[in-house]
Amino acid sequence: MKLPDVISSPNSKRIRNAAKLLNRRGRRAAGMFLAEGPQAVREALATEGAVDELFLTEAAAESHPEFVAAATGGRVFLSIVSEEVLTELASTVNSQGVVAVCRTLDVDLTEVVTKDAQLIVVLSQVRDPGNAGTIIRLADAAGADAVVLTSSSVDVYNDKTVRSTAGSLFHIPVVIGVGLPEVTELARARGLQVLAADGNDAAHDLHHPWESGLDLSARTAWVFGNEAWGMRPEDLEVTDASVAVPIYGQAESLNLATAAGICIYETARNQRM
Repeated sequence: MKLPDVISSPNSKRIRNAAKLLNRRGRRAAGMFLAEGPQAVREALATEGAVDELFLTEAAAESHPEFVAAATGGRVFLSIVSEEVLTELASTVNSQGVVAVCRTLDVDLTEVVTKDAQLIVVLSQVRDPGNAGTIIRLADAAGADAVVLTSSSVDVYNDKTVRSTAGSLFHIPVVIGVGLPEVTELARARGLQVLAADGNDAAHDLHHPWESGLDLSARTAWVFGNEAWGMRPEDLEVTDASVAVPIYGQAESLNLATAAGICIYETARNQRM
């Protein structure tokens, strides 16, 4: 098929409007965000109604004819841009020539914390976009029902967060902008236990839960705290139990995303036994 004419000016209205999505204020105002790279865009295009506009360089259009076909078939506005213009939209140093303007995907808390939910992942005051995106990817891989980011956590539509999800943002429901007490109260009302991952004097050991009466096969909402200080005392108070991932070597602690992955998968495994 014949491609549209190449946009070679960064002052194009379409480029200027899309570039506004690189900052949080612009994303909030438009209800849109940018997804960059073939993997993220592939998953976005496979999600009905997720993509509003697709920007491709000529080289990327040649390498990914399926993107051109998907955009045309899905009534997505397709723009072909020069390499220089794409740098106005890309946040990576070596862009792969593919950027999509996507509609925000967040859902209401009551839609996901239900009586049927088995595993909910809650991020409380998680500030690092790489950690947040990786945990969303982990939750997706483990078959969790949803991820909830409290109002004090990183913007899920931050370019680094989106990129770190490796497309999982388009697979798993995400809730944003809620308070931790609101989440834990609803989870309990829907019959889920609320567990906090906490390495400081936790009452339970993840690898020996039976010794303290902890049931990891039960329907669970896991809460993960800030990278630097973990769970605050007031946040621990709204959970049912604190659980530590045991450290057998000399490391001082685990990276947040690593600890979250261990906890999430341990519950997912026990729920499937």
